[in-house]
Amino acid sequence: MSTAREQPDPRATLRGGLPDRYLTSDDIATIFKVPKETVYQWRRKNVGPPGFRIGKYIRYDPADVLAHVAERKSTDRDAA
Repeated sequence: MSTAREQPDPRATLRGGLPDRYLTSDDIATIFKVPKETVYQWRRKNVGPPGFRIGKYIRYDPADVLAHVAERKSTDRDAA
């Protein structure tokens, strides 16, 4: 029996509803199954989900991430 508390899968959290915290770059990389460097490149190129700075940290609002995904899905359907 493990006493350490397991972290929930961020993708399952997003599918089940909005998490009650802002997401980190690690969360975004996990959700989209991309390297963390890709998340940084998206931010530099302004093509990924919008993030915001709190001190030296970048955070992502789950609602903005979901809106970004919906927009991308819509754009991809229109292009097909």
